Amino acid sequence: MLTEAASLLAAVPNPARKAPPELAQKVDLVLGIAAWAGTAAGVAGVLVTGAMMAISVKRGESSEHMGRLGMVLGGCVLVSTAGPLVQFVFA
Repeated sequence: MLTEAASLLAAVPNPARKAPPELAQKVDLVLGIAAWAGTAAGVAGVLVTGAMMAISVKRGESSEHMGRLGMVLGGCVLVSTAGPLVQFVFA
């Protein structure tokens, strides 16, 4: 039974891990747009958080803006390291 399983596993083809060039170009385009959008969202988040902090200081209100700023900056770090992190794990 083990020899049959070994011969069956030996017959399973192992295709190359290379995507067709047309597909790779389209995926690179989509990932580039997503990376650009993530960066733009991070910059917008920092700007909005800074504006909210300035407005609340002027009004004399206190709020949890540092927590929001930390979340935004954490998202920026995640967006900027997503590509190298995935490449490290799967390459």
